[in-house]
Amino acid sequence: MADPKGFLTTGREVAETRPVAERVRDWNEVYVPGSLLPIISKQAGRCMDCGIPFCHNGCPLGNLIPEWNDYAYREDWQAASERLHATNNFPEFTGRLCPAPCEAACVLGINQPAVTIKNVEVSIIDKAWDANDVRPQPPERLSGKTAAVIGSGPAGLAAAQQLTRAGHTVVVYERADRIGGLLRYGIPEFKMEKRHINRRIEQMRAEGTKFRTGIEIGRDLSATDLRKRFDAVVIAAGATTARDLPVPGRELNGVHQAMEYLPLANKVVEGDYVAPPITAEGKHVVVIGGGDTGADCVGTAHRQGAASVTQLEIMPRPGDERNAGQPWPTFPMLYKVTSAHEEGGERVYSVSTSHFEGDEDGNVQFLHLIEVEFVDGKLTQKPGTERRIPAQLVTLAMGFTGTDVQNGLVSQFGLELDERGNVSRDADFATNVEGVFVAGDAGRGQSLIVWAIAEGRSAARGVDRYLTGVSDLPAPIRPTDRALTV
Repeated sequence: MADPKGFLTTGREVAETRPVAERVRDWNEVYVPGSLLPIISKQAGRCMDCGIPFCHNGCPLGNLIPEWNDYAYREDWQAASERLHATNNFPEFTGRLCPAPCEAACVLGINQPAVTIKNVEVSIIDKAWDANDVRPQPPERLSGKTAAVIGSGPAGLAAAQQLTRAGHTVVVYERADRIGGLLRYGIPEFKMEKRHINRRIEQMRAEGTKFRTGIEIGRDLSATDLRKRFDAVVIAAGATTARDLPVPGRELNGVHQAMEYLPLANKVVEGDYVAPPITAEGKHVVVIGGGDTGADCVGTAHRQGAASVTQLEIMPRPGDERNAGQPWPTFPMLYKVTSAHEEGGERVYSVSTSHFEGDEDGNVQFLHLIEVEFVDGKLTQKPGTERRIPAQLVTLAMGFTGTDVQNGLVSQFGLELDERGNVSRDADFATNVEGVFVAGDAGRGQSLIVWAIAEGRSAARGVDRYLTGVSDLPAPIRPTDRALTV
């Protein structure tokens, strides 16, 4: 235990954010650079090094949190980085993007504010990069076996890096023009600058991983040809089929899926556009969906100069405290204020969209909504609560329903799907097709970045065992496992 009295003498402090008026004028990360440096060692010292560290269970990666907290408290940053990388390939991603189920499971959180695990994590990895402690780890020898990874999101990248380090020749196929999947085009720059992805890609290239962009398996390259070229295939294509909203007026111009809107903003930052083809500038924006993707749309609309931003959620407003049905150490559904919400806009709960109204040119102008409530366990509309709000740009951020089956990937491989539309797999992450494995959202359904990395690592072990008969890679997380926080 680093500081036996740390949890008693030190209060919780988190990273400082830049002033709203400043940050909405750029796309840089919202945090004040270096704001964690003076406080992070003491924050790590608040960790009690519990006899049973429930944060391990809260984290799907099984991060060795008390261990690297101890090293961070002692400012042994190299040792902290080694323990951090023992379970997590990309802590700079999770330290910025994960909702921190580990903190919800922190024992200190029973009656005090939890340890700032995310802030400690991101500080450790940022210091490691600054000190040049994150180096390529190429294999000592090659196995002579080959593996293809479909998709370059966190699951695909984790699987590829593990397999490369095990000595296999790995090629990652990505249908977009750049590597990173939703990390690249689904996460706004103000949440994670893309330089973090770029330097990991360079590390992976130096280790031997090969990348092929602009190739969609099932369309540009058939599954049959891919299986002929490689000894094993990992499908990490995500759950990219977006949930739609089939109401009158859905076809109007200006109503878009979130993943049609967000990537274009990122492409502006990448230099592909001077201005995005879909923009919120000067418009009344409505975001349908109260989750993280909806918040990303809110923050993006602010930076594009929206006239107003309204976020709609069909469920009631969550409470500020845990309710009895979500006791510690489960992940509680609490009212969450993200950096995007701090920047303005209105959030409306317990409402459902009835239809959209457009002008004579077919452009959306208004959204009609009605309040809803639970009656006998079912959401029911409340008569007399109908109203309309201005809406010149609408983004649908209601989640995803499963794997994209339109591009031929599922049918060409002959994959079996489960009842939720995900690719079925066994305990080794193997599908019903010989030599074909699945990891991440494609097999699990829409989930957290920590689950994606954990499943990518676990699927890599299954592939390594399949290719060699034995594996020294970390033991897999079973696809049937569910952490207490999920």
